[in-house]
Amino acid sequence: MTMTDTTTGSKKRTGMAASPRRATSDPEATDDSDVGANEVRLRGRLTSVPVVVDLPSGDALVSFRVSVPRGPGSVKVAGGTSSQRVDSVPCSAWSASLRRRIAAWRPGDTVEVAGAVCCRFYQAGGATRSRVEVVASSAKIIRRAPGA
Repeated sequence: MTMTDTTTGSKKRTGMAASPRRATSDPEATDDSDVGANEVRLRGRLTSVPVVVDLPSGDALVSFRVSVPRGPGSVKVAGGTSSQRVDSVPCSAWSASLRRRIAAWRPGDTVEVAGAVCCRFYQAGGATRSRVEVVASSAKIIRRAPGA
């Protein structure tokens, strides 16, 4: 990359591009006003038994759903507010330790899942399909459901 010194007009080559971050006294602080973030934390109830899925690639994942309550008046529809009180959010976990832990969960357990929203594309029935889900980076049981 070539940079021009505006005071002398001379050009010099550098091996690094200029950093888009602003200098601050806090090394963690950045200007993320146009970058965004993809962080999710769900706390809700496990809706069904987690399912271990072995993919054709040889990878494995555990797929599960967490039912989370909506806040009052959180969703508006044409005639007012929606009568839907919960959302069932599809989730997956890919790491071996998370898969083992989540596979032992029971429907009705209150759980907390942290991760990121991801859109996965896959082939099924000769067509490309997509699935939006929360990919868990951590997960824990808050309260066990009563035993059956």
